[in-house]
Amino acid sequence: MTNLDLTKMLIIQGTSSHAGKSVFVTALCRIFSNEGLKVAPFKAQNMSLNSYVTIDDKEISIAQAIQAIAARSEPSVEMNPILLKPSRENVSQIVVMGRPFKDTDINNYYSNIDYFREIAKDALIRLSRANDLIIIEGAGSPAEINLYDRDLPNTFVSRITRAPIILIADIEKGGVFASIYGTVKLLPDDIQGQVKGIIINKFRGDKKILEPGIKKIEELLGIPVLGIVPYLDFKIPSEDSVSIDNKISGYGIEIAIIKLPRISNFTDFEPLEDEADIRYVSLTEKLGDPDAIIIPGTKNTVEDTIEFKKSGLYKEIISKQGKIPIIGICGGYQILGRSIIDKGIENRGEVEVEGLGLLDVYTIFDEYEKTTRRVKKIVNKIGPILSRINGDEIEGYEIHMGRTISEHPIFGDDGAIDREGLTIGTYLHGLFHNENFKDAFLDYLYEKKGIKRIKTEKFDQFKILTSELLKYIDINKIKDLIQI
Repeated sequence: MTNLDLTKMLIIQGTSSHAGKSVFVTALCRIFSNEGLKVAPFKAQNMSLNSYVTIDDKEISIAQAIQAIAARSEPSVEMNPILLKPSRENVSQIVVMGRPFKDTDINNYYSNIDYFREIAKDALIRLSRANDLIIIEGAGSPAEINLYDRDLPNTFVSRITRAPIILIADIEKGGVFASIYGTVKLLPDDIQGQVKGIIINKFRGDKKILEPGIKKIEELLGIPVLGIVPYLDFKIPSEDSVSIDNKISGYGIEIAIIKLPRISNFTDFEPLEDEADIRYVSLTEKLGDPDAIIIPGTKNTVEDTIEFKKSGLYKEIISKQGKIPIIGICGGYQILGRSIIDKGIENRGEVEVEGLGLLDVYTIFDEYEKTTRRVKKIVNKIGPILSRINGDEIEGYEIHMGRTISEHPIFGDDGAIDREGLTIGTYLHGLFHNENFKDAFLDYLYEKKGIKRIKTEKFDQFKILTSELLKYIDINKIKDLIQI
């Protein structure tokens, strides 16, 4: 393997998943962009059900898209050449350079690892030629000793770049010094020397308590601790469903989001968190008495619909039709229809399942082709919500397999609505990122409840993130590492 020596690079790895790698890459992309550098993020292989459509209608993880936006760069497939999207037990759809490659289990995935490595390397070379600095994110832990011979995002990328590594350690999980020491010492001998700095993340308390431990870990490893970062809460879109949590702040308006077993693109609903209480409801829970219901996307509509119909939750939702808004997006839109016909595309054989029957549409999966595109649509239906923005333009992106047949679309050629105008289905991800639709939806909920809506002020979350982080990390030492 030859080293890449095309531009400056920095690798951010973590002692575990959810150590904070994605957030740190996001922050560093904005920090160095503020320095006047042309910056791009890179993650060779990501596993996530939250994805984004690039300007050329290709699919990447939303984490790399957000990092690119932080870097003031246009998101591209080179930033995330391999995306794994779990679809059913032990099976994922492999997205290669933004297009579906195939659905496979982990053993078959690794049988193609040499091919995926070349894809990732070529993508990184192209990205390097167009930028001054690449901030590389690792995946999970780099110390997975069972995977060294077939690893892609950590060992392989470290070797072909020989870039300095900063290790993020999550103190919230406990045993932070053991995890730092163990991670470094379990790395292959030729990679250990690349670890040039450590950051301790999610600390709560008096950092003086840590000082003896920090001194000792620096002595043992010969690697400096570059920062102790407190637990910080930012409105940066989440990467996967482990991050899903209820957001209850006492707004008086409650929106129930159905937590499907294979939920995807739940970042669609994060714009609502500042003005409504968000409660994620699993199929085993009671619906309660929400003011609105949202059924999100799913990576396997057929399986999730079957499980949905086995639960008692679907009957509770049906009983709410015509009384409160019920909105389905992507897979949720398909579930709201009369039926879903799978010709063996999503699952192993042909199957037809009944949907919730709240919309007069049906969906068919008859080819292994995925629609990925950015779109702009005109609202062309009335009702207690949509009449407020009839004729307005909304925009977003589509990421779905299957075709839904609707006789009465509501957004251009997309979507459907029920007779009462309260049950709405669409393929449009990013729906609530449209201020006009979000306002129409929330205004209706607040007016019906008799509560005055006070719109929240928008803040630049990237600016807040970077200004806070710079208080706790030694950015000058990081600049020295990458010789900027």
